[in-house]
Amino acid sequence: MQPNLTKTKLLQKLPVYAVIAPSAEPALAEWAGLSGFDAYMLDGEHGLFNPAEAVNVARACELTGITPLVRLGSRDPKLVLQYMDSGFMGVMMPGLDTLADVKMLIEAIKYPPTGRRGLGPVRAADYHLTSHPQGDYVSQANAQTMVIPQFESPALLTILPDIVALPEVDVVMIGPRDLSLVMGFPDGPNHPEVQQVIDKAIGIITRAGKTAGLTAATRADAEKQIHRGATFILASYPTLVSQASKAFLPTTH
Repeated sequence: MQPNLTKTKLLQKLPVYAVIAPSAEPALAEWAGLSGFDAYMLDGEHGLFNPAEAVNVARACELTGITPLVRLGSRDPKLVLQYMDSGFMGVMMPGLDTLADVKMLIEAIKYPPTGRRGLGPVRAADYHLTSHPQGDYVSQANAQTMVIPQFESPALLTILPDIVALPEVDVVMIGPRDLSLVMGFPDGPNHPEVQQVIDKAIGIITRAGKTAGLTAATRADAEKQIHRGATFILASYPTLVSQASKAFLPTTH
């Protein structure tokens, strides 16, 4: 199992730059790694693919030294298991409305005694074909994998201190767009009320010694988010391509 360089940087309180894409095309992950991103997140919430198609994304990430992560919209421990077994090193999940929901995600990602993940002769465990002791692999996997619940409702502010008190939680990813929808602002997250909730969430997360995550469309956006305390920066592949296309194409095209 390769070391999780993203987790290492976060533990060192360094910014991490990740990119998310709703496609299981391995070349996208390779391009992200070769371009210097720290992590590639496969969007299994909005993307149309399955674990069998996604496994080559994990391979592509490993080849280019980038951390393979996945966002899953279904609270299904078996689905989490399949992605973890295929080589992904962390799961981001929305819709976790209670502390029990977050603990479910932890249990699905981690092996006993921390969690309830089952152990089999799978890719993440080198198919049990190496001479490494099983106990060493289990310990390493529990240390290297990442738990990333999403924050997309102001109601979660009441239990957020309990969520970040869980030692297995690495990052709390704030979703500004869905947060603004929940708060009654369908035109976007730039309203002061939404930004106030985001700042409150960042404060709770960082005071607990955990990492806050936010999206960014540009380098200036990323620097702004880092300045306000969010050091897990997530860009969107479609947005990056769109911006590059607009910069390349003539305005009269």
